[in-house]
Amino acid sequence: MKTSPNTLRIGIAAAVIVGTIGWLAWSGYGASKSYYVTIAELGGMGDKAFHSQLRVEGFVVPGSIEQNGTHVNFVLNEFESHSPKAATGRQLKVAYKGSEPPPDTFKDDSQALAEGSYGRDGVFHASVLQAKCASKYAPAGPNQPNSPQSSPKPAQPAHAKSAAAAPAAHPSNPAA
Repeated sequence: MKTSPNTLRIGIAAAVIVGTIGWLAWSGYGASKSYYVTIAELGGMGDKAFHSQLRVEGFVVPGSIEQNGTHVNFVLNEFESHSPKAATGRQLKVAYKGSEPPPDTFKDDSQALAEGSYGRDGVFHASVLQAKCASKYAPAGPNQPNSPQSSPKPAQPAHAKSAAAAPAAHPSNPAA
């Protein structure tokens, strides 16, 4: 059985297309892969730290944020500043140079996640920055508004609410 030249060309073209798609998928997967490490683990990685795409999490040291447009330099600590362990926590200088300014929640003592690479200069060069404000997600205290522990209002039955909304009778106006 003979194969026609058109069938052979279609087969070769299909093999080239499938091969190209496979190669792009494989190379894209390797390029987008990043390792999550703590500040302590980053110090023990050796040369591997300088050749890997990394994500590092920590707490922004109060007073360390220096912003110039979308570029921000700051210091991360393993522990929050009000933690007793903060003084002994490892610190990491971070230089963020992204296309977008840092998020609104990026403030002193916020928890931040920087994605980028660790330079031989001892600075973590981040291209992605995420942050969350710990106080925003903490449960409300007993003296804060909207706290379940702050003077709860007693529940009223449905008929009591409608009666409370009606104007009260005043002694000088009995018809009210």
